Amino acid sequence: MKQKIVINVQMNCEKCRTKAMKIATVAEGVTSVAIEGADKSQVVVIGDGVDSASLTRSLRKKLGYATIESVQKLEESTQSSAEKIPEEKEDNPTPILWSSSYGQYPQVPLYYAVISDPYPSNCVTM
Repeated sequence: MKQKIVINVQMNCEKCRTKAMKIATVAEGVTSVAIEGADKSQVVVIGDGVDSASLTRSLRKKLGYATIESVQKLEESTQSSAEKIPEEKEDNPTPILWSSSYGQYPQVPLYYAVISDPYPSNCVTM
């Protein structure tokens, strides 16, 4: 369930706004974060399964005053059937091949050698 959460936060400077954005993006399930309002004191979070109470608590711990203004359920985008793109269902997903800039060099196996000390000491840390 996608939802839009509007949280009113006391933000006096640009540093506070940046801090609020960082705190909001770390929350689980967040897809987008924006600063809105006439005095840019509202954090708008859109996401799937975001816990608004814990997000507000986190903002309150770091920034001070924070209250939940509204929580709205977002409806899926309504497109006509002609505009919808048909989804192709495949049983076998296409594998993603990662290329590397080191692909031109041959793979060299790593060998480990165990070397024993011919003169063992009583020191345990060495």
